[in-house]
Amino acid sequence: MSFMDIAFHVSAFASTVIICLLVTYQLIFTVAGYVLHRRSGRQRERLLQTHTVLPPVTVLIPAHNEGKVIAETVYSLLEQDYPRDKLSLLVIDDASTDDTPGILDALSAKNPQVRVLHRLKHEGGNGKSAALNAALPLVSDEYIAIFDADNRPEPSAIRYLVTQLLDVPTLGAAVGKFRTGNKYRNLLTRSINLEGLLFQNIVQSGRWLLFGIASLTGTNYIIRRDVLTELGGWDEKALTEDTELSVRMYQAGHRIAFVPYASSWEQEPETAVVWLKQRTRWARGNNYAVLKLLRNFNSGGSKLITLEMLFSLSVPYLFLVGIITCQLTGALMFFNSSLDSSVLLMGHFWLAPVVLFVLELLLALSYDRETSLSNLVIGLMMFMFYGYAWLIVIVRALYFDIIQREKPLWDKTIRFDSAIVGWKPLARHFTEEGPSPEPEPMPD
Repeated sequence: MSFMDIAFHVSAFASTVIICLLVTYQLIFTVAGYVLHRRSGRQRERLLQTHTVLPPVTVLIPAHNEGKVIAETVYSLLEQDYPRDKLSLLVIDDASTDDTPGILDALSAKNPQVRVLHRLKHEGGNGKSAALNAALPLVSDEYIAIFDADNRPEPSAIRYLVTQLLDVPTLGAAVGKFRTGNKYRNLLTRSINLEGLLFQNIVQSGRWLLFGIASLTGTNYIIRRDVLTELGGWDEKALTEDTELSVRMYQAGHRIAFVPYASSWEQEPETAVVWLKQRTRWARGNNYAVLKLLRNFNSGGSKLITLEMLFSLSVPYLFLVGIITCQLTGALMFFNSSLDSSVLLMGHFWLAPVVLFVLELLLALSYDRETSLSNLVIGLMMFMFYGYAWLIVIVRALYFDIIQREKPLWDKTIRFDSAIVGWKPLARHFTEEGPSPEPEPMPD
């Protein structure tokens, strides 16, 4: 057997093992996600009927240069199906240089539920974690909700999250589902929409049902104040404060619940450059969380949960290795015409992940009535091409962290003028000319 034959079989074996591992992992979670979806409707009704007395909640909204989106976010939170005397908003103007401070002051003057914390240039603008930590001493309520400045939570989102925490007093936090509010803008936003739904309806749902594990997603979650105090607040060195806080919570013995029917719509990147910068920040935050998890592996908490979290955080790296070995195998096949019929057999084997992906995609999209021919086509395109974009992200993040050793700096996601479809608050953005018109959602 020649060197080329040996290299081919080694790379083919490695890629096959990784593909089987990832496909099996995803398939198990897909089945579990389906079971959770079937149970969710009954659970939602039971929680609402059981927990009618609701506790006070403070909503924290970090905002740095969010003039394009912040007003409707505040309005959507003010219109929550929650007792008005038990819901207060604290918006952190994090050293904004646009019209955010003026918009917030006007909203606060008209709405007693809204407070504004203005942070000056010398103390603010250093990231979401720092802004949240600055606001934490001003909160006295036991339950703290976190929403990003571009979010449009559906009317019962906060009620659903709170009742989940009331139902299981041992929970440290509860996180809902994020939805892409500008999904109709272009092919990128449609792909991001599918990516988010697949993650939440398969991975997030499956982990919660099978292991009682969920990850905070940065927005649309409620956490107990005593848990935050115990953990020392948010880590200001973390570029993805949600992932890092999830790791610390589980290591301290606290659990996070996933509540799939508590939805909030948000604005996603509309250009490749903005997407690349945001995802690189996410990947670097993931690197930071993995290292922190490994350093504190024996610090406490369930080792089974710690191992599962470590595997989940390592999936992007397994995916990276899988792509590299697949490409190497393909190159060896192309340049070596002497390979036997095992090449053909292996080619048929690699069709299995495509078929499973399509079936999983259709099932996961059906939960949110997103099943359509266009989404199926986009999903197949994602399977073939979107992963390579993530490959660039992972390599870029590793380069910054390992080669360049660049200090982690918060890179704020740029907002766009696009309307956020989905649920819309009744109150409209105040202007001199009056209410802005309601945009019509594009048909799928």
